[in-house]
Amino acid sequence: MKKLLCLSLSVLMVISLVGCKKEEKKAETLKFGLGVVTEVSKASNAEADANGQGKATTNAAVVTVDAEGKIVACQLDTADATVAYTGDGKAVANESFATKYELGDAYNMVAYGGSVKEWYEQADAFEGVVCGKTLDEVKALVAGEGKGTEDVINAGCTITVTEFVQAIEKAYNNAVASDVTAEHTLKLGAYTEQSCSDATEEKDGKNQLATTFVALAVDADGKVVAASSDCVQVGFTFDATGASTYDLTKAVSSKKEQGTAYGMSAYGTDLNGDGVVKEWNEQAAAFDAACVGKTVSEIGGFANADGYGNADLQTAGCTMAIDGFVKAASKLK
Repeated sequence: MKKLLCLSLSVLMVISLVGCKKEEKKAETLKFGLGVVTEVSKASNAEADANGQGKATTNAAVVTVDAEGKIVACQLDTADATVAYTGDGKAVANESFATKYELGDAYNMVAYGGSVKEWYEQADAFEGVVCGKTLDEVKALVAGEGKGTEDVINAGCTITVTEFVQAIEKAYNNAVASDVTAEHTLKLGAYTEQSCSDATEEKDGKNQLATTFVALAVDADGKVVAASSDCVQVGFTFDATGASTYDLTKAVSSKKEQGTAYGMSAYGTDLNGDGVVKEWNEQAAAFDAACVGKTVSEIGGFANADGYGNADLQTAGCTMAIDGFVKAASKLK
């Protein structure tokens, strides 16, 4: 009788387990997107006692979006860079660049801004508020003077949020179908390169910033499930007297946003020898695809000593310099 009872219970357990397996649902895959928004707020002339300056601020966001149009996860950062040039037309090189998030406590919002929380803590707070909201609901979080609503402020974000929302809107609209699920972790890294040339009587000088962003979704093993990259380039020009010649009225578009207008296909260098040079956005897409299945450490191995991609990456269609991409990936938030 006991054997019969045990056998009956075993059969029931098997049936129960089979039933559970049937009820298991595959995790919902999400849309994944990166968005960047740049504002140039300063392009001043050099004075007798002060250098001329150019300032560019780029806000970046990476989001995942579910089938109902709600944001599942979000990461934010801001690259805020100021460059200088002298009254005799010389470009001044910066020692280094760091995003606001990278600066951490050193951003000194608490010490000098009278804030209760540092910038990175406030960005984290805003990320928490937007999760679970649609784009329209996120846009409704902006209140007077660009600051957040009461819900945002109570969450610990008292800074202006207009630029955050603009970056999130771009990321949301750029989001595409992916294999990312809610269990994966979003990462965002940025790296800024500077190139300088002095002015002459015949030619303007330039102090140029190129900030590359790499957004990744990674699994529990640190392997990339989805990747998206972009770059914003701003070249502040000035003459031999240090007077700015930069047009502050022009909008700044990222290289990916420029598409074929960026002109890499027309003016780029053919490294493959097949006579074809892909546009910047196409080459960035090839880099993004190559990241999938790799760890950040493995992505670091993509670049040769000259800053260009290895043979596999070039064969895949990314023949441009990728040093900025690799360095951005190494600085993931």
